[in-house]
Amino acid sequence: MEENNKTDLPPEEQPNSVPAKAGKRFSRILISTVSSALVAAAIIVLLSWLLSPALNITGSGMSPTLSSSQTVLCSKFSDIEQGDIIAFYYNRKILVKRVIGLPGDTIEISGDGTVIRNGSPLDEPYISDKSLGKCDMQFPCTLDDGCYFVMGDNRDSSVDSRYSQIGCVYEENIIGKVYLRILPLKHFGAVD
Repeated sequence: MEENNKTDLPPEEQPNSVPAKAGKRFSRILISTVSSALVAAAIIVLLSWLLSPALNITGSGMSPTLSSSQTVLCSKFSDIEQGDIIAFYYNRKILVKRVIGLPGDTIEISGDGTVIRNGSPLDEPYISDKSLGKCDMQFPCTLDDGCYFVMGDNRDSSVDSRYSQIGCVYEENIIGKVYLRILPLKHFGAVD
């Protein structure tokens, strides 16, 4: 029996070894590709935080509209109107509440929890029950420029602008308007 040896094969049929330069070139391409992918991922994460941050909801202050453990997106470039839900900074925390009053509005809350904005009771289909809740503010309250009056949809347990410790939310503390619920997926959709 004949043994085939590398030296017995014609030169064009001998296996080629990978030149050392090709191995180094492959390593550089791999490192470059991985580095580019990491930079692209970092840019995407940074842009998403700057333009549309994602927030996790905790607590029951916005129930039934938003529930604990849901994740929402905010838009930093939306005009804020009465009825919108916003996220804002308060005392190194992020709170999510509904805008009840805009700069220049006068807000009153009756003993039964009816909210009166500029002399007219608000139609609030997003709340389950009216409640005065935790309230130590003096009413009527006229909002200064750049000031927003916010309340949670769960009026009985929400700590919001009715409580003097939080008070009105200043424009510079607003992160953005909550517009989309992304998690859990079964609740995916626009936030009203």
